[in-house]
Amino acid sequence: MRSYDLTPFYRSTVGFDRLFSLLDQAGSDGSPGYPPYNIERTGENTYRITVAVSGFAKDELSLVAKENTLTIKGEKVANENSKSEVLYRGIAARAFERAFQLADFVQVKDASLENGLLHVDLVREIPEAKKPRQIAINAGAPKAQVIESSVAA
Repeated sequence: MRSYDLTPFYRSTVGFDRLFSLLDQAGSDGSPGYPPYNIERTGENTYRITVAVSGFAKDELSLVAKENTLTIKGEKVANENSKSEVLYRGIAARAFERAFQLADFVQVKDASLENGLLHVDLVREIPEAKKPRQIAINAGAPKAQVIESSVAA
């Protein structure tokens, strides 16, 4: 099986260069496609990660943003009080952990769970000191700088 470097194709999406590299390597736990997810660009500096987590309740999911990593975990709580016996299990109730590498200055803004989809909204906020700024060019000779204001007598 050949491995192709898709890095040149990712350059058009600002802020997620390293994220896509990590996504190419994701799935080392034996379940590379679970849970499925989408990454969308919703604006110039806003993004959304959507993860399909049907069957998971809000209290069975956790989101942790630490440094430049967003980790989403899902853990089903076993219902031991149920008196029924499962004859066939076709609905997966497995735990998962998915980590996303975020670019610099990308922050988690909001998370919501609706219709079995977990939406995580991200925003890239570049500090003013890091933004490019226009420098004015002065014309003419530079003014002489006075070091001392008094003249020696």
